[in-house]
Amino acid sequence: MITRLLFSAKQRINSITKISVMAFAAIGLLGFFGFMSQEKITVKGSDTMVILAQRWAEKYMSNHQEVSIQVTGGGSGTGISALINGTTDICNSSRAMKSSEIGKLKERFGSLGVEIPCAKDGITIYLNPSNPVSSLTIAQLKQIYTGQITNWNQVGGSDSKIIMYSRENNSGTYVFFKENVLGNKDYSPSCQNLPGTAAVVNAVAKDKSGIGYGGHGYSSGVKICKVNGIDPTKENIASGSYPITRFLYMYLRNRPSGELKKYIDWILSAEGQKVVVNEGYFPVK
Repeated sequence: MITRLLFSAKQRINSITKISVMAFAAIGLLGFFGFMSQEKITVKGSDTMVILAQRWAEKYMSNHQEVSIQVTGGGSGTGISALINGTTDICNSSRAMKSSEIGKLKERFGSLGVEIPCAKDGITIYLNPSNPVSSLTIAQLKQIYTGQITNWNQVGGSDSKIIMYSRENNSGTYVFFKENVLGNKDYSPSCQNLPGTAAVVNAVAKDKSGIGYGGHGYSSGVKICKVNGIDPTKENIASGSYPITRFLYMYLRNRPSGELKKYIDWILSAEGQKVVVNEGYFPVK
């Protein structure tokens, strides 16, 4: 009897052990499949917007464990190409899509795409903090970046050669500046193209003769130059009185649904637009 009881107890222990192992395995599988079932959203494009997009993603994911958002930069042109190629859900762009790009999207997906203004920005002119120049006109900026004005003493500064820094040609900021400031004229061959706005800011901060341009959110460590005597403030950008004001966009192939729609709705909400302000940009409303 004792032997049987001991054997029965051992059987029960073994059964409990098996059940426990199975329970832990089940929990592990549930966790695994829970991870696997995360909704994934990919975001590619504008370097001007990349930090803002990362902050949006971090904030949203902290309250939505079921969503995974991957953000990469590379420039607006890179993001638009990814949208056309079907390798991103959201394209961030600091310029409007061209008709030729929309045509490619339609040819491949039968859609003209969806344009969503998600923030406003004033393209900011960066100067070295030691530069005595405090304001430039659009005409002067055009002459500087096309190589007609080459010395700071021609615009009220010291006698030194102007060193121009610019974004690369896959940048939406590069395209917007060329269209709206240079009047589609070519940049001067002596202009130094750099791979990101942070690189432009860093170069100007170190170069007493430097000038650069980019998003307002990157303007730390440099002097902000007025344009036509107007500062890129929230009020001036909201009213459109700052002459190089632009929208920042998200582009999609089709109207969003599911988690993608929830994410975009959140970006446009008061909470999402607060992130815009915190990162040095301006809300769409």
